[in-house]
Amino acid sequence: MVQIKEPEPEPRLFAFTRVASAVLAHFLGVVLTVFVTVLARPGTSWFSWHPFLMTLAVSWFSLFMTQAILLFSPHGSPMKRFSHKVKGRVHWLLQCTCILCAALGLAAILYNKHLQGKPHFTSWHGLLGLLTVCAVGVQALAALPLVYHSLAKGWSLAKLKRYHAASGLVTYLLGGVSLLMGMTSVWFTASVSNAAWYLAALCPVLCGLIIMNQVTSAYVAKKRSQS
Repeated sequence: MVQIKEPEPEPRLFAFTRVASAVLAHFLGVVLTVFVTVLARPGTSWFSWHPFLMTLAVSWFSLFMTQAILLFSPHGSPMKRFSHKVKGRVHWLLQCTCILCAALGLAAILYNKHLQGKPHFTSWHGLLGLLTVCAVGVQALAALPLVYHSLAKGWSLAKLKRYHAASGLVTYLLGGVSLLMGMTSVWFTASVSNAAWYLAALCPVLCGLIIMNQVTSAYVAKKRSQS
């Protein structure tokens, strides 16, 4: 009879660090969203909706998407006491809200460029942003079998979860890079000081590192417990 080794308890310092990191990710997502909202003043122009909605998506890619992923964190989830099924449904709804915000943000910049007679998708920021919006949409559709298990006929749910986590991490990092590229735009650099720019850029970088650590460590821990 093969005995499965119980995972060794994590040192308190490491556990505290993980909790602090999750709390920090929540905080940075909110701060960045509020900062860009004040800066963009949504409603003052068609363009103003683009940075607001895209930051809301990447903050929901820092707020929606970050919060959607952090729902499964054993250390910093706001729904820690809820079942995995409930977390999965809320996660999917947050991702759909993320897609809605991103699609509206994309429509706003397309319409603004149309009004000004400017060409579309001429920068790396625009191209990567379009790729990210498409990737998030595909990611949400591909997650349906994880929400409704009857759709996963012939597929291993464990494998689907691993594929979903890996592709979701890549999509999240794409969103973070796109957001960083947006911070190099003429509008953003002209609106903030050098110090404020570095602090703003630090938000998606730190969130990306925290999310990457959560996703990778969760699946490494599962692999160890199964070996």
